[in-house]
Amino acid sequence: MAMVVEANVHQLVPYDVSMKSESHKRRRDSSADQYANCEEDKADAMIRAKDIQANLAPEFPSIIKHMVPSNVTGGFCLNLGRKFCDAHLQEEDTTIFLEGEGGKSYPTKYLARKSGLSGGWRCFAIDHNLKGGDIVVFHLVNPTTFKVYIARVNGSQNENGALGLLKLEACVKPMNCISDAVHVENLSKGGEELKNKPLLLDNPEENSEKNMVIHVTDLGTRSFHSENESEDLGFEITDGIRLSESVVDFKEVKSFNDFDILVNGLVINCELSKRLQIKYYELCCSQKSFLHEHLLDGLNCKLVAGMLAETINIADAIRASKLTTSQNDFATWENTLKSFQGLGMNVGFLLARLGRLVTLSDKSKRVKVATLERVNAEMERRSLEAKLLEVKETMNRLDFEIETLEMNSENLGRVFEKMATAHW
Repeated sequence: MAMVVEANVHQLVPYDVSMKSESHKRRRDSSADQYANCEEDKADAMIRAKDIQANLAPEFPSIIKHMVPSNVTGGFCLNLGRKFCDAHLQEEDTTIFLEGEGGKSYPTKYLARKSGLSGGWRCFAIDHNLKGGDIVVFHLVNPTTFKVYIARVNGSQNENGALGLLKLEACVKPMNCISDAVHVENLSKGGEELKNKPLLLDNPEENSEKNMVIHVTDLGTRSFHSENESEDLGFEITDGIRLSESVVDFKEVKSFNDFDILVNGLVINCELSKRLQIKYYELCCSQKSFLHEHLLDGLNCKLVAGMLAETINIADAIRASKLTTSQNDFATWENTLKSFQGLGMNVGFLLARLGRLVTLSDKSKRVKVATLERVNAEMERRSLEAKLLEVKETMNRLDFEIETLEMNSENLGRVFEKMATAHW
């Protein structure tokens, strides 16, 4: 029986090793295939991007950018390259418009010293579902407008449509002019024919009552969806944030209707509720300036909005505070405001008010402590007075006793002498 068991064991060992080896080999092969496919997709996207660029009007400069995670997630910033910017873009910060394949124009903030796009690029990237690895072609059709074409790393259908549109535009209209609608006949290049159907190329807001956006998914096919559907697709609606047309001095703000919260060239009013906007306007009016005017450059808009909201909450809490408010609350408000002040917020007047309230609160609390101490001292005084009275009574009794004894001391002497000399 023991020999049989041993034989079975020896038979199983090489079988298991073989299966594991085969499994590891399949996993390695699978990983290698996935890596190879990924590299092929990237190479294919670059080929399609260069094909798009080759069909652009040569009199206008263009540049190809490979999307990396920092371009399409997190910070949402895009560097266009110092050489290209110095050669073709303005030397100072300005607004540059990105026109997508659907015709919609997106205002963005161009930072000359950083040779890149900041505010507004995030909205464009999200609306066009840009991913890391996608290739984007920027065509500078006028000094402040890029037409943008996307070669996606995971497919070519949209790019085929974009390339078809590009060739169509070259035949139908100049590069710096967009027609109301173009009727296409027999447009086919690896796709179905599109006959006598209008292809909208201008701003969709002027062509649809529902702000419909066109997406060319293949030659000869079109799909529409409302911008309101972006929430269903998991996108964040950012249309409320817009670029400011100009920098407004607070002296020019005559009423709440003129009041805009400007951060990094973007108006972020939509990040705060109407109630918070009004309260912040009142705080700014009290200081005759924008409290956030000197914030550090480049702070995230949502972070700034959160700072403003918290500043308003602390201001309300300060005005609602009582003598009984906890010292821990005062300390928390002070630390928070000092942090905001370090980032450039004008909250010195709140800190000054808070400091005075803390001083008054300390005095109030000291009055209570002193009152308690006086009560204790009074009780101790009364105790001491009672003891003093008792001591006085004792002294009076002893004085009387001493006086009585002194009066009888002579008689006591004679009696003592008589007693001492008496006969036995």
